Amino acid sequence: MRPGAAVAFHDLAPKLESFRDAVLDGLSRTPKRIPCRFLYDERGSDLFEAICDTPEYYPTRTEMTILRKHARDMARLIGPDATLIEYGSGAGQKVKLLLRALDRPFAYAGIEVSREILLRATDDLSLDWPKLQVVAICADFLTPISLPASLRRGAGRRVAFFPGSSIGNFTPAEATRFLQQCRTMVGPGGGMLIGVDLKKDEGRLDAAYNDKAGVTAAFTLNLLDRINRELGADFAVGRFAHHAKYQPEVGRVAIHIRSLADQMVTVAGRRFNFAEGEGIHTEDSWKYAVGEFQDLARDAGYRPIACWTDAGELFSVHYLAA
Repeated sequence: MRPGAAVAFHDLAPKLESFRDAVLDGLSRTPKRIPCRFLYDERGSDLFEAICDTPEYYPTRTEMTILRKHARDMARLIGPDATLIEYGSGAGQKVKLLLRALDRPFAYAGIEVSREILLRATDDLSLDWPKLQVVAICADFLTPISLPASLRRGAGRRVAFFPGSSIGNFTPAEATRFLQQCRTMVGPGGGMLIGVDLKKDEGRLDAAYNDKAGVTAAFTLNLLDRINRELGADFAVGRFAHHAKYQPEVGRVAIHIRSLADQMVTVAGRRFNFAEGEGIHTEDSWKYAVGEFQDLARDAGYRPIACWTDAGELFSVHYLAA
C-alpha cells in the first residue's frame, strides 16, 4: 500500500493447498471442472478489467450508466451512516459512484479473492475518502465471513454491494445460498444492491464472451498458466482453446477450456489424459429476467424494493431489503 493509506487488512484467502486440491480433484472428475474463483489471480484480475473495456462486453459500461443515473435513488434507499460491504471490489470504480451519493457513509469493506487488486482498490479509496473507515478482506465469496467488530458499530444499515453480474457465476441454488449468507451478514434491516445481467438474444451474448481481440480467451487460458506456475504442471497452453456458448434453454453462458488434441498433462506429479475436444469447465454466467431474479431473492429471504434497467434492457440493478 502507498504511504498514508489507512486500510485495515484481513487475509482470509484460501491457501495454495486449496488451489492444488481443487485442481487435482477437478481434473479427476468426468467432466473435468475447476471453480471459477481460481481464474482471478493477479494476472487474471487484470485481464478481467481489460475484458470490461472490450466493445463486445456490454455489462460493465451498462451498469455504470445505470449507477450514474440512479445513484441518488439508491442512496436514499440505503440511508445515512451506512456500512457498505462490496463483494468483488475489483478496481473500485462502481462503488465510488455510490459513495459520492451516500449521506455520511460510516464504513466501507471490500471483499475480493485477488489480494493485489483488493489492496490497490481499497488503498485508492481510502485516499479519496480519508474520513471513511476502509477495510480490505481477502476471501473466497462462498466462505461465510464474520465482519470485524469495527464494521458492526455504525448507526446506519449494513448493505451488501455486489455489482458486475457476478451472481451469474453461481448456479441458481448456489446463488440462493450466497444471498442467504449475505442476508445473515447484513442482519435484520440491512439490504443488498446487486447487478444482474438480463436474458437477451443469443448472438449478443456469444459475442460478449468471445471478443474479437481475444482478451476473454487470454483470461480463460491464464488459468492453465497459473497451474503451470504454481503447481509445477506442463500444460502446453497453445494446444488448448477458450470456448464460450450461450445455452438459451437453461439461460446461461457455459465456458470451457477445450483440448485441441489427444494429449497428456502432468500436474503436481499426477498425470491426466485429455481427448481431442474434451473440456475443462471453468465458468457459467447465468442470465435472469427481472421477475426470475426477484423470485430467487424472495426464496433467499429478501423483499425486492426497486429495480433499475438501461434503455435497451440489457442489464438490471436491484435493491433488496433483508
